[in-house]
Amino acid sequence: MGTIEKDDEGLGYGSSLPVPSVQEIVRNDAQNIPERYVKNLEDRSKSSDICPVSNDIPIIDVFLLANGDEDERQKLDIACQEWGFFQIVNHGADDALKKMKAAEADFFDLPLSDKMKYAMASNDVEGYGQGYVVSEDQKLDWNDLLFLITSPSSSRNIKYWPLIIPGFKEAIDEYAIEIERVRDEILRNLSLLMGEKEDFLKQLHGDVKQGMRMNYYPSCARPDLVLGVSPHSDCTSITLLLQDDHLTALQIKHEGLWVPVNPIPNAIVVNIGDVLEAWSNGKYKSIEHRAVTNVEKPRISAATFVIPGNEVELNPLETMLDDDDRPAIFKNGVKYIDYLRYTLAKKMEGKLANIEYLKLEN
Repeated sequence: MGTIEKDDEGLGYGSSLPVPSVQEIVRNDAQNIPERYVKNLEDRSKSSDICPVSNDIPIIDVFLLANGDEDERQKLDIACQEWGFFQIVNHGADDALKKMKAAEADFFDLPLSDKMKYAMASNDVEGYGQGYVVSEDQKLDWNDLLFLITSPSSSRNIKYWPLIIPGFKEAIDEYAIEIERVRDEILRNLSLLMGEKEDFLKQLHGDVKQGMRMNYYPSCARPDLVLGVSPHSDCTSITLLLQDDHLTALQIKHEGLWVPVNPIPNAIVVNIGDVLEAWSNGKYKSIEHRAVTNVEKPRISAATFVIPGNEVELNPLETMLDDDDRPAIFKNGVKYIDYLRYTLAKKMEGKLANIEYLKLEN
């Protein structure tokens, strides 16, 4: 079935066991759901857990942020506090989005034998495969992925880049540059909201990297039995996600219910990660999210993670502390690399399992 084999080179951040390609499973037998992908009853998506409306999800205008609009900045503040999540429009990257989606689709259209040339190494999370597979008996998600470090260019491991696809590298280059620009605008405004200078959060990241996870979710004959991605929060500072414009699959946990995120054409989804929750001492909340599947057609998405330098500490900022009103609830001295390795060594099982590692004991 095309189980992805690996070699022994890699980043050393973590690893994920080789598993069959879900895309190939569906190609060979679209009606059969292998038992390893059938989620336990308590982990499946249920209609009773779904919020019927998603109209309240915040929408932030990047053009207004970039022009110093104070009302838009306050909307950003509220979105990060109450939702941990928002969609951004008027970001000026529409053309790069289109090229990025086309390049990703071209990769997953390759024959399996070609995709296997970019398989993850045995101690690496970069490359083609599936993430967070840590045991031979855990339930698997209904997706395949390609994970690449996209910037800075000096951190790229080009052996994982499918350069056999014409225009692939150029599309990723252009998209990565546009995402950096949008990322910096968001971090600039968050710095001001956190009582710091404009460039504070960008500098705080140290040797910042961007990692991109390209996701392929095949259609599924029984979407009620599987999940495209299990519930989790992101172990980075912020994530910028490019959704499929026509399929609603992303869901976020808000006030105890799963809220479907209806795509807005050419919008980019942004969510707060665990790192920013720690830096803000819990003022801004990382968001638990998951993806479901559908019967009709496959879906692709691309998530760009903003990754701090290895030695960066996840201490709450002084401006986020107040002995009376906001005492510290997160530890000092936890290095990012240690937190990253901790999260990558576990299967995805919600937010709490990760964030508790960073918190002070009650």
